[in-house]
Amino acid sequence: MIKTQLRSDQAAMTLSIVCLIHCFFAPSVLILGSGYLAVNLGDELVHKLILLIAVPISAAALYLGYKNHKVTTFIPTVILGLGLLIFAVTFGESVWGELGEKGLTLFGSFLVAYSHFRNYQVCKAIDCNCHDK
Repeated sequence: MIKTQLRSDQAAMTLSIVCLIHCFFAPSVLILGSGYLAVNLGDELVHKLILLIAVPISAAALYLGYKNHKVTTFIPTVILGLGLLIFAVTFGESVWGELGEKGLTLFGSFLVAYSHFRNYQVCKAIDCNCHDK
């Protein structure tokens, strides 16, 4: 179970970074590769798919971390981060414009990644041996 918590924290941090990369670099890739790409990387479906994967993985990782170390100090941070990501995908562009949506995505992804990093640090601090290779 502890290794599952470690892997899910790593997956959640990775998904946050993937979300950021997609949000900020997909437009450049589309411009540079227009006509050559069969898939539209800027499609809102991609944002929704990343979010549908990230939310359950984040929830599972933090739940498993809590079961290991009983620390909840970073839970409000991840809830805020996921809430911002959900808002950005659902309403961001129509309410705040494209720049606002990107800002919400950036801040939300940072909060989620930070929360999982803290979860990882707390687990490592209690020496749960899930970090050995």
